[in-house]
Amino acid sequence: MTREVVVADLWDETPDVRCFELRPVEPLPLPPAEPGAHIDVHVGPSLVRQYSLWNGPAEAGAYFIGVKREPRSRGGSVAMHGLTIGSRLTISPPRNNFRLAANDAPALLLAGGIGITPLLAMARHLDANKMPFQLHLFSRSRELAPFVSTLAGLAHARVHCGVLPPTLDGLLTGLLAAHSRQTHVYICGPAPFMELAARLAAGQDLPPDNVHLEYFAAEQPALDASALSFDVEARQSGITVTVAPHQTIAQALIDAGVDLLTSCEQGVCGTCATAVLEGEPDHRDQYLNRMEHASGKIMTPCVSRCKGARLVLDI
Repeated sequence: MTREVVVADLWDETPDVRCFELRPVEPLPLPPAEPGAHIDVHVGPSLVRQYSLWNGPAEAGAYFIGVKREPRSRGGSVAMHGLTIGSRLTISPPRNNFRLAANDAPALLLAGGIGITPLLAMARHLDANKMPFQLHLFSRSRELAPFVSTLAGLAHARVHCGVLPPTLDGLLTGLLAAHSRQTHVYICGPAPFMELAARLAAGQDLPPDNVHLEYFAAEQPALDASALSFDVEARQSGITVTVAPHQTIAQALIDAGVDLLTSCEQGVCGTCATAVLEGEPDHRDQYLNRMEHASGKIMTPCVSRCKGARLVLDI
């Protein structure tokens, strides 16, 4: 169920990151949000984007998001930066694919740039509940580092500016090595930063389930025009389509009239996740976990494809 909210306040956190305070239009409280949660924001008639909430525990009356302007984006950040105080938006209830572990194990939060947003909510929650954590924000420069003043109020937060490989590799390795195997590591930021941090975490012999990643966008291989087409049957809808090499499964199904809800179209949000009845998916998403990929029973048709000639989906 969507809600209408109004931009109650906005400000520039850095030259390219704008923050928004969103409050409900109707006199009804907003649903509570766990640390790490995000909302879908409808920024245009057919444009939906996901933004993480960085709310603190005492900020239940509004949702706070930070949006980095990306000139080469698909339009979401540019549209958001065009809003003014009083602008209205439609949003979804919070969803969380990036939860804190349900125990009191130490947390190591590693953020790259705007990837700080969900980790800031986690840090504020952990700090308020006196739970062990460290937060490290990596930024190209002090000027471009978001939430520096907020982080200054957290005893276990540190900002690192202008750290590049191979120095970055050594710094991350040292941070990971200083923590026990019981530590849960949470990583969010640009894909190269996340891949480096995740690889170094694996090298420290941390249990795979203790390393948590939140992707803002998936690195997708270009569609191969020389690849073969394949058929997809939407069993409940009674519709079968042929997916061309230049199409996604979601595009082909929606064009044929199948009621398939999508949002990010990059394989990171899980909105379109669909059960697989027959066939072998070619997983290309960052949403499903290793066990879900291995099972072959669920897939994200916005980016994933078929390893064979036919898939049957429960939709």
